[in-house]
Amino acid sequence: MAELDHPLRAEVAALREVIRGVDPEITQQIKWNAPSFSCAGAYIATFNLRSTDRVHLIFHNPRIAEVSSELLEGNYPDRRMAYFANLADVHAKSPELERIVAEVVRFNRKASEVGR
Repeated sequence: MAELDHPLRAEVAALREVIRGVDPEITQQIKWNAPSFSCAGAYIATFNLRSTDRVHLIFHNPRIAEVSSELLEGNYPDRRMAYFANLADVHAKSPELERIVAEVVRFNRKASEVGR
């Protein structure tokens, strides 16, 4: 984050805190030159920071299609998108983002337990 040169840097930072605040076991790494999050051995979401007019968050998890939310866009079998225009939008959508991340974390944990 120290090297991130993006006009919506504050929004990215706020979203990182929301995601990481859902569960203490959520880890962050860099994927596609952007922050990416996982828990229980599976991905949750990754930022796509190519766009400079909004923040694009990609939920790339095989179970994301099972999560019902107006925040999630796209009809792909293994991913959904969420977009944030500014800090006010981040704050307005944060409760739903937290719910989505928590649901994906639950999916990851169940899959991890089955795989043991």
